Amino acid sequence: MVLEQPGRPLRLTDLPRPVPDAGQLLLAVEACGVCRTDLHLLDGELPDPVLPVVPGHEIVARVAGLGPDVQGDWHLGQRVGVPWLGWTCGQCRFCTSGRENLCEHARFTGYQLNGGYAEYTLADARYCLPLPDGPAAEHLAPLLCAGLIGYRALRLAGDPHRLGVYGFGAAAHIITQLARAQGREVFAFTRPGDGASQEFARSLGANWAAGTDEAPPQPLDAGLIFAPAGPLVPIALRHLDKGGCVVCAGIHMSDIPGFPYAWLWGERSIRSVANLTRSDGLAFFEAVRQTPLRTEVQVFALEQANEALERLRQGALQGAAVLRMA
Repeated sequence: MVLEQPGRPLRLTDLPRPVPDAGQLLLAVEACGVCRTDLHLLDGELPDPVLPVVPGHEIVARVAGLGPDVQGDWHLGQRVGVPWLGWTCGQCRFCTSGRENLCEHARFTGYQLNGGYAEYTLADARYCLPLPDGPAAEHLAPLLCAGLIGYRALRLAGDPHRLGVYGFGAAAHIITQLARAQGREVFAFTRPGDGASQEFARSLGANWAAGTDEAPPQPLDAGLIFAPAGPLVPIALRHLDKGGCVVCAGIHMSDIPGFPYAWLWGERSIRSVANLTRSDGLAFFEAVRQTPLRTEVQVFALEQANEALERLRQGALQGAAVLRMA
């Protein structure tokens, strides 16, 4: 499925099987998650895409070929994951200070590099993650972005005991389980009146769930915002205890409205999460090995990608949408 121009549906296209270059893996895609970032790409809200492009950056695949000089112990048939971060320069001030997620020349899967809405794709072996053989591919796919970004957002929130989660979609339903396994209390916020999502949150271990028009029963230590809605920022701030942090976990968000300084005072803070690092991926999947997570997915065929994206846009999904290639 190819995006030729923002604002237009993806087009089902026959392309030749790609040939791996130096350091690349040829991958036979098993499944690819459908992410809200893909919607931002389609809507023209992300700058400088390389078009035409095959979207998709939650890729579960098997190694089908190795290019020259591939680093690591990769072998044919091995299952791998391909996340959003697809390449960095390794030389800029961010790369050399352990912040490759901020690389000034980074390239991203399904945005500047062809992604996983396809039967085959290429990936730089250095940015692939080894995956277990056991779980079904469609249940692993959401971990490659929703899980990873949720994990990084939680890590950057410090060590909160009472955690608010705003927007109960793919990322929230994964990180809620991990946070509960770590002994944290989770307070889930959904659209007002969305009883189904609130019940879904409670079924995954949330201690409390309600609409964003309600206040939690006690102040929170941190809030993770996964919905791309700027008005949630002052709402989350008002729910924080002193010293708490609001983490904005989306790559795109609508404008944040003004709010009184008093809501920020008390050493409260707001920060964003940008992308991920390879070390995030390794640490997250180690945590998953220790704490198996349930991923709620709705599976679509590759040619149904536009339908899956529209369902995501409408908020008509519980959990994550995933394209299954076979």
